[in-house]
Amino acid sequence: MTISASPLGWLGIIRLGLVQAALGSVVVLVISTLNRVMVVEYALPAILPGFLVALHYAVQLIRPRFGHGSDKGGRCTSRILGGMAVLSLGGVLCALAAVGIAHHPIFALTLAVVGYALVGVGVGAAGTSLLVLLAKRVDERRRAAAATIVWVMMIAGFAVTSTAVGHFLDPFSPHRLVVVIAFAATIAFAVAALAVWGVESAAEPAAPRGSPGSGSFKTALRRNWADPQVRGFTLFVFISMLAYSAQELLLEPFAGLIYGYTLGESTRLSGLWHSMVLIGLVVVGIACSGAKPWGSLRVWTLGGCVASALALLGLACADVLPSHPALSLFVVVLGLSNGVFAAGAIGSMMELSSRGEAGNAGMRLGLWGAAQAVGFALGGILGTLIVDAIRYLIGSPVAAFAVVFSAEAVLFLVSTGFVAQPDSVNKLRRAAKLMAGAR
Repeated sequence: MTISASPLGWLGIIRLGLVQAALGSVVVLVISTLNRVMVVEYALPAILPGFLVALHYAVQLIRPRFGHGSDKGGRCTSRILGGMAVLSLGGVLCALAAVGIAHHPIFALTLAVVGYALVGVGVGAAGTSLLVLLAKRVDERRRAAAATIVWVMMIAGFAVTSTAVGHFLDPFSPHRLVVVIAFAATIAFAVAALAVWGVESAAEPAAPRGSPGSGSFKTALRRNWADPQVRGFTLFVFISMLAYSAQELLLEPFAGLIYGYTLGESTRLSGLWHSMVLIGLVVVGIACSGAKPWGSLRVWTLGGCVASALALLGLACADVLPSHPALSLFVVVLGLSNGVFAAGAIGSMMELSSRGEAGNAGMRLGLWGAAQAVGFALGGILGTLIVDAIRYLIGSPVAAFAVVFSAEAVLFLVSTGFVAQPDSVNKLRRAAKLMAGAR
């Protein structure tokens, strides 16, 4: 797709970062605040919100179709605003379902399924279209910095919304919960609408007839999946997200069970990890955005994955290095490495989406977004499930966490193969055929 508009400046990038912050502010209410309300205030089994959160990730498998829609159509703004509207509506329905599930379980559960599905659809539509717009309108030298800005502003959206909503929710009441979340969702939509106002021209051109983006969804999907680089990067995103998401849920329980940290101490440790992630993001953004960048996005991505694997192996050796300074050191290294990996991966997404056949950026970003969502969902579920299973079977929390952290380290290392060698899938297939023939 040919776009005549000039590249976005720093102000334009920050404005689009506000969209990501608004998106994140609604999501954090749904997957964090409402999760706590259902489990604590209404004493519901934790598997219920766990299933609903997994549902919102599963629905995001539709991201490639949204990406293809951005390729066929001209403007991303309408899709971003449509996605934000669906996301905001879904957030309100989730709140209504949470407060009604104790008194009208069947109706409320049905409403919750609809609400969480809408949240997934809204995140997929708005998030994918936002990445497409960034990929099309951000100059190549600024993509690493743009990735950093967008990611940091999403985390800022998490923090600001959680703090503000937490203040207004006390003392808790069902009515107060619904009103506060509805107000927060409305504010989020208004912020996103103001942020994208005027970023695109009034009439962006649609994909020319006969171009890759103008064909059917199935044709575009097959064409992109046949590209070794697209396929390899999709597998990289999926495998690395499996590793990344599991450790995020396990860090605080690990510190409490193995090192005897109190709730406050483990929370501060988690805060240390988040702080280091932000520093890693900023480092890559600065390093890759100057006139003479320090290394390519691929090198930073590979380095972040390898360093993350080494830090996880350090955490797996808790019985050998059972000291608090050692734990803090490995958490610092892990956070920095995760931030470097995340910035490199998101910047690489935007860079790779613009390569190859023109008019397929949305489909590629949709594929990678779907891989990220599925990997994130499975990583969280499998990580906690394996820890619980090993603790139940052999009664050793040290062994349970060691197995999961070691598995995450292996996944990070495996994922690097799909970045360093995009044709890894075809090579593995040929090797398998040779082995089968030898038999």
